[in-house]
Amino acid sequence: MALSMINPVAWFAGVPPEIAVFFLSMIPLTEFQVSIPLGIETFDLPVWEVWLLALSGNMVPVFILLWLLPKMYHWILTLPVIGPFLLKKVEKDRIEFAKKFEKYGAIALVSFIALPFPLTGAWTASLVAFIFNIPYKKAAFFIFLGGIVAVSIVVLLTLFAGETIRFLFAR
Repeated sequence: MALSMINPVAWFAGVPPEIAVFFLSMIPLTEFQVSIPLGIETFDLPVWEVWLLALSGNMVPVFILLWLLPKMYHWILTLPVIGPFLLKKVEKDRIEFAKKFEKYGAIALVSFIALPFPLTGAWTASLVAFIFNIPYKKAAFFIFLGGIVAVSIVVLLTLFAGETIRFLFAR
């Protein structure tokens, strides 16, 4: 298999940089941790534009997932083998984490996405919101707040890292 097949950045070669930043922000493997440095350092887009594109692109899957996950879950529950297994697993997770979520509530969901680490993005936050039965509007709002924080952190880190590298290696 060619490397470009598994390289999400290569998927957008030849498209306008704004579209690449927007769509790379949607993909769970890249999200804004890849799209922001690419937009600022490679495409030389204005910081405010990269910030808006990355946040917007990252939120599109959230709205779809928060709407789709309950429907998929109810459909999967009707399947003979997978349904009972999934029901047991989700209920176990809900019970196990319910006390933690009750204690920290919305702050937990906001901080879950706000810290830009692997597996803590919008896709995972949408799954967490589903598992804990957080209503759609509330979940979308808190994930959006976390996204604002996370995108801002990655923009600041990108700007700092870029300037530091240019300072250290400038001739």
